[in-house]
Amino acid sequence: MKITFVMGSGFNMSGGDRVVATYAEKLWQRGHDVLVVSRSLYKPSYGERLSSFLKGKGWRAPKWKGSHFEYVNVPHRRIGKFRPVVDADLPDADVVIATWWETAHWVHRLAPSKGAKVHLIQHHEVFEELPQSEQQRACYRLPLHKITISNWLVDILHQNYGIAKSSITLIPNSVDFNMFNAFPRPKQAVPTVGMLYSRHPWKGCKNSLQAFSQAAKVIPNLQLVTFGAIHPEPTLPLPDRCTFYYNPPQSTLSQIYGACDAWLFGSILEGFGLPILEAMACRTPVIGTPAGAAPELLSAAAGVLVPFEDVDAMAAAIVEVCQMSEQNWRSLSERAYQRATAYTWDDAVDRFEAALHQAMVEQAAQRLHPLVTSGAS
Repeated sequence: MKITFVMGSGFNMSGGDRVVATYAEKLWQRGHDVLVVSRSLYKPSYGERLSSFLKGKGWRAPKWKGSHFEYVNVPHRRIGKFRPVVDADLPDADVVIATWWETAHWVHRLAPSKGAKVHLIQHHEVFEELPQSEQQRACYRLPLHKITISNWLVDILHQNYGIAKSSITLIPNSVDFNMFNAFPRPKQAVPTVGMLYSRHPWKGCKNSLQAFSQAAKVIPNLQLVTFGAIHPEPTLPLPDRCTFYYNPPQSTLSQIYGACDAWLFGSILEGFGLPILEAMACRTPVIGTPAGAAPELLSAAAGVLVPFEDVDAMAAAIVEVCQMSEQNWRSLSERAYQRATAYTWDDAVDRFEAALHQAMVEQAAQRLHPLVTSGAS
């Protein structure tokens, strides 16, 4: 197949970009003709930069922090401008895949020759505080074949947009076990938990930090390890007993996960939650809220689920896991590892290929019967 991915990110280090990069590379390795195209990074105008400077926020400019596409062997390019991707930017193909709400609209407008139209949905990308929220909702009603990554997103698409569940392809994510893996190990010499640091409220960072502080009252020598793409901010301070890694190299993430007795996943809203799988693949049990794929991944005692925004419950779970006997902790660690490694990226790509073929069949049928729309219930 000739396959084109259309991105709006300009390529970055987000979990969503990691997933796209992984699919693109593995499809390329299987002999498909793959191209990834993105618009360029947004460049603020002189007026926007001056306004930012006068407000004491610095001279606003695009900040390049690397890309997952630097680590994969697959053709990818930016179009050079911050604008929608159009027909002239893309080759003819068998399938063209939108990867973000804006790109779904772009792909919908492409000529049929650019390929059967697919929407890879990794989050419910509707942000009420933004003026384009109606456009964001509208992207899910477009007649693109929908692939998504968690049962939560399947339910959202069905309940909020009336899309039949049978028409949505569910393909959970996996992780690269060459990058995220660890040998069996004992508990840490000093009790340690870890978490992702983020200012986004839906990541639940504030709740996780409060849970750590409460647990530390029971376990006085409890340590925290965290990393993030931003430096710690005064409005979200880190505790004294904390080691913070700013934008760490990908090659060091397994060591960060592996230095913890438990990983905290406090998200309120999440499409999947890749750190859950990454930590579990490094044999670190996860204490998490039921966001994204957490209910499936942490079921059957493979981790610990706590209610949304329940700081007391998360703190109690931290104490429970960190005070487990060595034998019980190793058993929990092993269950987490087995769950994470039971499903591979090759399994996911098998399903992804099948979904792309299905999209091609659907597009052919729509050409014969143009009144038929994809996914309506």
